[in-house]
Amino acid sequence: MKNRNHALVALALASVLLSGCGAPSANVGPAAAVHAGAHGHGSSSPAAAVPGGPSDAALMVCGGETMGNVTSILGLTSEQHTVNDWADGTFTCTYHLGEGALEIAVKEAADPAAARTYFDAMQALAKGATPIEGLANLGFPAYETADGSAVFQKDNMILHVDASDLSETLGPDSISRTAFAYQLSTTILACWKEHP
Repeated sequence: MKNRNHALVALALASVLLSGCGAPSANVGPAAAVHAGAHGHGSSSPAAAVPGGPSDAALMVCGGETMGNVTSILGLTSEQHTVNDWADGTFTCTYHLGEGALEIAVKEAADPAAARTYFDAMQALAKGATPIEGLANLGFPAYETADGSAVFQKDNMILHVDASDLSETLGPDSISRTAFAYQLSTTILACWKEHP
């Protein structure tokens, strides 16, 4: 999507304001286990940040706010099962939805320059990557793909919301999976700004 609909941006920002943001709650489960490169084999509950593990900001993608946004946008009646993993500097949260998996990953680089290099490499390798431009990118390097991914770089982190395993239209409003990935990305980025 080269031209972002202003209504979609307004909807994404409104969902941020209505959902609220927070750091991972204190009563979350044990820290994510380190698994060498395999996704989907980690802890099945959100994790608290630990030395050498993912940051609180990365953990937010598997936390209550993101779960609530997924549930609300898709019109689900209950929260969905998640599996998280921490490997090679990347925290991944996989939401097991009725129609497929939604994967949200946060790569934590050593610094913003390393993050930009990683982001640029991801964009170069992504099939059909289209830069997200103007107000829609919220001032960050960003791109999306027609198959349902949205990727943003903020500081030393790269956020990748991958909805490509889901059907082409989702939820009671029949939004595209790419619009869904974008909407989730922007709500997560807003939480990161509120809780750096």
